[in-house]
Amino acid sequence: MRIGIIGAGAMAAALGRGWAAAGHEVRIGARSADAAGALAAEINAIRGAGPEADRASGTAAAPVDVRAATIGEAIAFAGVVLFAVPVSALTELLAAHGPDLAGKTVIDCTNAFMPDESAPDGVTAFVLSEEAVAERIAWDAPNAHVIKAFNLLAAEVWAGADRVFDGARLAVPICGDDPAAVETVARLAEDLALQPFIAGGLHRARYLEATSVFTVGLWFGGLDARAMLPPLSAAFAVADA
Repeated sequence: MRIGIIGAGAMAAALGRGWAAAGHEVRIGARSADAAGALAAEINAIRGAGPEADRASGTAAAPVDVRAATIGEAIAFAGVVLFAVPVSALTELLAAHGPDLAGKTVIDCTNAFMPDESAPDGVTAFVLSEEAVAERIAWDAPNAHVIKAFNLLAAEVWAGADRVFDGARLAVPICGDDPAAVETVARLAEDLALQPFIAGGLHRARYLEATSVFTVGLWFGGLDARAMLPPLSAAFAVADA
């Protein structure tokens, strides 16, 4: 699969490395040509160390094909485009390249976080600075197939080797309206040894974004967000009479 990654930060590195290790062709596009080139070189160097370097994806190293490009070149090359940029960069990005995204699967892994100024002193907490980023992307690129995914966890988790916690495989909730695009992103999650959770249409992405800001705030506060929910075997709900 041809994947264009827009951005050259930690999320771009984590997902780009994993997908390249799974055999996908990857182009890194960023506003800084130096940053894009450095990330492409870093991924190629790590993958060149051999299969052990790619253990997080569960695959052996495939032929190296990670290259730097301009943003426009990365989008034109790709069938799947990952937005791994700050939310503040999206307006300019979509104004310049929105029409170029027509027909492509666009993965939005961004989060619109800002500090919660009403939190008690000493507590790290966040609120959303924008309610529905994925829906805004779809509005500005109406012919793209926008999917919300990979936004719940930090890049370091996706980059790590661990995929099973407390006996359960780490999951990626996926929200989107186009069934083929949803299936594509589900396969990309599986390529990273992750479990895809199909979580509904793009209108539900705003709840996924809110879940992220809430759970990340708990984690920053030293609280285990996983402890809030029982396993499926113990979960139940009975309608009130």
